[in-house]
Amino acid sequence: MLSPTGWGALVGGAALTGAGYGFGYEEAAMLGFACLLGVVVALVWTARGPRLAARRRVTPRKVARGERADGSVTLTNTGSRTLRGLRFTDMCGDTPLVLEIPSLAAGEEHTALYALPTERRGRIPLGPLRLERADPLGLARRVRVFAPAEGGTDTLLVRPRVCLLPVLPSGKAHHVEGPTSDTADEGSLTFHALREYVLGDDLRRVHWRSSARTGTLMVKQLVDVSLPHTTVVLDTRAVAYRTEDDFELAVDSAASVAFAAARSHFPVTLLGDAGPILRTDGGGGNDADALLDRLALVRRSARTSAAAAFDDLERSRASGTLVVISGTEDATGLTALDRVRRRFDRTVLVRAGADAHVPEGPERRALGTDVPQLHVSALDALLAGWRWEAVR
Repeated sequence: MLSPTGWGALVGGAALTGAGYGFGYEEAAMLGFACLLGVVVALVWTARGPRLAARRRVTPRKVARGERADGSVTLTNTGSRTLRGLRFTDMCGDTPLVLEIPSLAAGEEHTALYALPTERRGRIPLGPLRLERADPLGLARRVRVFAPAEGGTDTLLVRPRVCLLPVLPSGKAHHVEGPTSDTADEGSLTFHALREYVLGDDLRRVHWRSSARTGTLMVKQLVDVSLPHTTVVLDTRAVAYRTEDDFELAVDSAASVAFAAARSHFPVTLLGDAGPILRTDGGGGNDADALLDRLALVRRSARTSAAAAFDDLERSRASGTLVVISGTEDATGLTALDRVRRRFDRTVLVRAGADAHVPEGPERRALGTDVPQLHVSALDALLAGWRWEAVR
């Protein structure tokens, strides 16, 4: 196909040729003929599609916000002639990444490396790969879009940043061997729910009656009620945060608190103002990764009150530690925190924002709660305040 320059050369060449012959200007006719000849050569140059094989790699596929992630595409000339004038474009979300590819001889391989943007959380789609071959004058080009099977599309998951925090003591006795103990006394475990059988589950926990009724092997999910349980409520309301960066700081704080409990194999319940986000029972080695993966996809909501999350807690049998994370702006619904705080051994309110400050006296009562509050203007500030809270 012709580029805008090629169309201009075609139209201009035709006009000059016609005017030159019509008015007897040989120079104009020759210039017009040269333009038309250039367009024809460009079309012939790009007529045959490049025979190339492509393979993309993303390293790593999951990365914390702000950390480095690299993409690489390996191109192999599978044809019998040298390819020149190649340009490679990879879409990263809505951002095109353009790289010039050097000449590739027959059978030669070239790997293009490029950095991927990781400033914002989320699942970032990569691709499709587009390979553009142009003639030396840029008059014509041929574009090839690689199919998904050829490495055309991929994804990069940007997760929240975390800092390593201690788990707050909550007054519950810690199970010495942790939730994955195979020798735990059955009497110390409480029935939680039924779930589908997974390879490796204890067959003694198969619920045969439910399995016969559903046609799927079901097992009883048991939890150790003596384990310290952490409940994290993340306020996702857009009105609670002054800027997008403040919201990202709140998500990082929630991820750090949940990650601290999950990596110690303790149960974690993660709630938002719109309802439950994720619940782990502390028995899986991938709980921490699952929490980070889920928080990577959390977005701000248009709700005006955070009270719904506390309504869910009021109807549950939650205990242990309750951590509520909100912004420094609108506090509508946070007064409901006082209704549920007595169910927990410890309650902490984290206010995240670049201009956050710790309310005292009448200002704290104006928020409707006397719950201890932490000022978090950066993730490092969370670590310092959390250590103080752990020994309080």
